[in-house]
Amino acid sequence: MYTAKGQLDRNALIHQYQPLVRKLAYHMMAKLPANVEIDDLIQVGLIGLSEALARFESTQGVQFETFATQRIRGAMLDELREYDWVSRGTRKSQRDIEDAMRHVEHRLGRIPLESEVAEEMGITLAQYQSLLTKVRGSQLLYLEDLQSNADDEEGFLDHHAGDPESDPIRILRDQRLRQALVAAIKGLPEREQQIMSMYYEQDMNLKEIAAVLDITESRVCQLHSQSVARLRTKLRSH
Repeated sequence: MYTAKGQLDRNALIHQYQPLVRKLAYHMMAKLPANVEIDDLIQVGLIGLSEALARFESTQGVQFETFATQRIRGAMLDELREYDWVSRGTRKSQRDIEDAMRHVEHRLGRIPLESEVAEEMGITLAQYQSLLTKVRGSQLLYLEDLQSNADDEEGFLDHHAGDPESDPIRILRDQRLRQALVAAIKGLPEREQQIMSMYYEQDMNLKEIAAVLDITESRVCQLHSQSVARLRTKLRSH
């Protein structure tokens, strides 16, 4: 889209890509506590979109939507990190859930049920599920947010680290982490595997997942948080 002077029409492009900003914001909400307002996230995303328009060069060989997606998501993450959106109480609750899961799994030799984790924590099942909604996948980060992608776009490590090939120990650690993550996901209960696949691989939001599984969005959020807690427990040594 160009103006009469042959320049990119920024306003028209921002309007065109507003749905992309909203999609990324709603998709990210599963990882955020309830006190984060979706409108605030969208506003920050629009700023990221504006920055993407200013920095994009077609000669880079990257599609604008791909470039903008990373800039929008990065702007949202930067805003969340700056304001330390996860409270101390939420972090403690997350640790309590993970500790209870680890203790029960060690005792039973299998993945614990929700009711078993709740009993270990000394609370009711309803209270446990409410706690899952509260923690809501806190401290979870996309792997792509820490690494460059296949299109050679700038990622977090591009800004904060040297040549990755110069650190073979780090490369080996990353490979082991990936292998451990794959194994941990395969060890999740079937429904939780489905949710993780739909959310991270198929890029579906909570409402879409809820419709497929015929459950409420709140229940999807709880199961997502529980999956994250299970994975964090498994991967803590890494």
